[in-house]
Amino acid sequence: MKTRILSGLIMVPLLAVLYFGGYVLMLACFLIGVMAVREFYHGFEAMGVKPCYNAAYAAILGLYAINMFTKDYHWYMVWFFGCVLISLLYLFKIEERKLEDGLATVTGIFYIVFFSYHVLLVDQTGEYSILVWLIVLTAFGTDVMAYFTGVLLGKHKLCPKISPKKTIEGSIGGILGSVILCGLFSWFFIPRLLIHCLMIGLLGGIISQFGDLTASIFKRKMGIKDYGNLIPGHGGILDRFDSVLFTAPMVYYYIILILG
Repeated sequence: MKTRILSGLIMVPLLAVLYFGGYVLMLACFLIGVMAVREFYHGFEAMGVKPCYNAAYAAILGLYAINMFTKDYHWYMVWFFGCVLISLLYLFKIEERKLEDGLATVTGIFYIVFFSYHVLLVDQTGEYSILVWLIVLTAFGTDVMAYFTGVLLGKHKLCPKISPKKTIEGSIGGILGSVILCGLFSWFFIPRLLIHCLMIGLLGGIISQFGDLTASIFKRKMGIKDYGNLIPGHGGILDRFDSVLFTAPMVYYYIILILG
């Protein structure tokens, strides 16, 4: 537990990235995307699957280039087409590659690169850019509160075949923690959106746990404990940001569809 807490405290300065936003946040999202997709593909390699790293790197460069140089959203459709196409063309060396290699390639691009990209999109929503903080509050707040609630009160297993240590009590505690943190954030910084922040906290508390469990499923199927060892007590970048991959799109689409 001590290692986990210390590692969490070490990551606190990273919140400065959210404070500065803009190109600082863009660079951080870009680097995290590169490191996370590498870890994800390493996991596939542990089970004999060989995804195409260069396809993922090209996808990251293309996605962020679109964001920087054009506001025409049709280019995103070109990007989607290109990602699927290059993943399928990767299979053309039919004697060297398996279907799983192409599927793992495209899965990494969309699951890691595209999902994490939504952090930047939230930061670029104008008057609602402040809600980028809710991505962190829901993802990390849920994780921390679920962990401590589970340690103190946990008795009933949530998904024992996926993550044996998670409990129903911890899950509920994580959701409540997310709602409270988002509510407090709204109360102090953006009170006019209190109800919306509470709703994001509720949805984020649920969806972030789906993100965590999804990452656990991948690791179990890959036969690995952690995606990496970059962060003591947490594993790799992907182990720490797996919940963000689900909460970031949720926050962005809530802003676009509900707040307009």
